[in-house]
Amino acid sequence: MIKFLTSILFLVSLALFYSVYISPEFFPYVGLMTLTIPLLLVINGLFFILLVFSKRKLAILPLIAIIAGWNFIGITFQFPKKTSTEVEGLSVLSYNVALFSFSRNNGDSKENNKNIIKWLQENPSDIKCFQEFYQDPTTPSRNSIKLLGTEMNYDYTYEIIEGKSKSRSYGMAILSRFPIINKGRVFDTKRNNGVIFADIKVDKDTIRIYNAHLESMSIQSESLNNIDGIKENYRSTLRKLKKGQITRASQLDILEEHMKNSPYVNILVGDFNDVPYSYTYFSLRKSMNNAFEKAGRGFGFTYNKVLFFLRIDNIFYDNPLKVLQFKTHKEVDYSDHYPVSAVFSWEKPLKKINEALEKID
Repeated sequence: MIKFLTSILFLVSLALFYSVYISPEFFPYVGLMTLTIPLLLVINGLFFILLVFSKRKLAILPLIAIIAGWNFIGITFQFPKKTSTEVEGLSVLSYNVALFSFSRNNGDSKENNKNIIKWLQENPSDIKCFQEFYQDPTTPSRNSIKLLGTEMNYDYTYEIIEGKSKSRSYGMAILSRFPIINKGRVFDTKRNNGVIFADIKVDKDTIRIYNAHLESMSIQSESLNNIDGIKENYRSTLRKLKKGQITRASQLDILEEHMKNSPYVNILVGDFNDVPYSYTYFSLRKSMNNAFEKAGRGFGFTYNKVLFFLRIDNIFYDNPLKVLQFKTHKEVDYSDHYPVSAVFSWEKPLKKINEALEKID
């Protein structure tokens, strides 16, 4: 019996470890199954210890599985690294602000709005990227562009997804202490999601910042507030999870093509609505570095609801950028997401690697 269970565990583990390279467009439910990867690693570890103490050669199978899935350990958890609390470099913040009015305890949304604006005004990041950004130029306390941008001497780009510029609207924004010399929209869904970019002149260099908010699960907040709500809506939830996986895969194709044609070194931030054990994450990881993996600590969970164990907000970046510090700001409890930030440095003028190689040839 133990041989059968070990063999099944081994085959299932390998299948799921390598399924992150399969697009959900071809295998829609693959993204749901990969959520079990951390559990599989733990089970393989227990089987390995059990079989070693039993002096069974069969222990080689869970050992191979653990080696095959080793990358997922670093993606899941990072041991604290010795870094200075104050580092100098280009600082970038990403935050899904949930329209500035989310209140987990159903408190006063106006007070919550006031607190989040104050925290963001005091945050020293050079570049600030927002998803679900709310703007109301007719109401001083909700004129977010003025409060966070012009009054704080930040250049900005704001792309509206729904609403009108002269009245209430929401969309995505990038604010920068440095001049924005070019900006644009990669795509949007005309509902809530999209990707925008800004080319930012930093001294003698130019960096392209992508701010992404990929397809949401479209699951009502009420169904995630407690376990009973999740159980009651599990069929509907599975359908939405499946749809979200497929849509994000198609959005990722558009984004990757746009980044490929970028003339500058890229930093990609945002709310990806996908966990690290996903096609989205591993596709980006093939060509970019992840700031949490290089400079994070702990589990880095970024979701601020009952499913607290999710890390769906990320900062990716190109070489030759180096990340000096990465933070998940869990003390900032104003939204259904926690903000994430990173500090970057580079030694030589930033150039696309392929352009540099062409000049050498």
